[in-house]
Amino acid sequence: MGNFLAGKVVAVTGAGRGIGRAVALAAAAEGAKVVVNDYGVSVDGASPTSEVAEAVVKEIEAAGGDAVAVADDISTMAGGQRVVDTALASYGRLDGVVCVAGILRERMLFNMAEEEWDPVVATHLKGTFTVFRAASAVMRKQGAGTLIGFTSGNHQGSVSQANYSAAKGGIISLVRSAALGLHKYGVTANAVAPVARTRMSAGVPTELTEIGEPEDVAAFVVYLLSDAARDAGVTGQVYTVAGPKIAVWAQPRELRAAYADGGSWTPERIAEALPGSVGTDPMPMLARLAAMEAAARAGERPNT
Repeated sequence: MGNFLAGKVVAVTGAGRGIGRAVALAAAAEGAKVVVNDYGVSVDGASPTSEVAEAVVKEIEAAGGDAVAVADDISTMAGGQRVVDTALASYGRLDGVVCVAGILRERMLFNMAEEEWDPVVATHLKGTFTVFRAASAVMRKQGAGTLIGFTSGNHQGSVSQANYSAAKGGIISLVRSAALGLHKYGVTANAVAPVARTRMSAGVPTELTEIGEPEDVAAFVVYLLSDAARDAGVTGQVYTVAGPKIAVWAQPRELRAAYADGGSWTPERIAEALPGSVGTDPMPMLARLAAMEAAARAGERPNT
């Protein structure tokens, strides 16, 4: 057992499998008491079972750690609150929450049904909000705490996962809002975009050139939960973790601007001025998509 998180209480959603499980185990191994949350569903969100959360608790306890299971659905306000309430009832405080829970329902945008949109957005985005909402109230009073959301490189866009991409982009904005709103209370907020071998990544139709294991991501999350990250002023950031690679994403900012002579634009004047002055910001995913389509036509597995 290590002591990087000694004395801390950490709640992890989606902790029954994959990256969430790796985070729960790593946090416990570094001395944290862990609330293990998992609704126990399949990749598409069906067939919930409480056994997966209990199994991770048993793993932690067998290794000499301290953990408690919560099998609630965090896409509900009551479920998110119960995660936090369990931490307080069991350990008296809450120092960090890590929101990993997520599901997939892939479909092209023009075929996507409401039943494929709502559960994905609810699990990823609302599920992060419900836990952040309940945890931030506690952390504000404590004067300290860490919120960690899980996003994806797909926040840039996705061919067949508009629901997932929209939710992951929303999580980034939620994290940045939390970082701004809670900074004066001593609470940090960050997002992690993992690339790791999990149930979800197993269905990716391309060859991922940069990919690691859940344990790689867990090590980084433990750092974000630690006093070392707090002391370094890490907040409002989005990090990719892919095996040996750690990368930070740029903050949103304006690239170029143009101003209308006389203070107003007409469509005709915009058509004349915009291409040469404001222009566009090239979309890397479009070029990558073209390369993938060319590889597929050649009978090769595309790389990303």
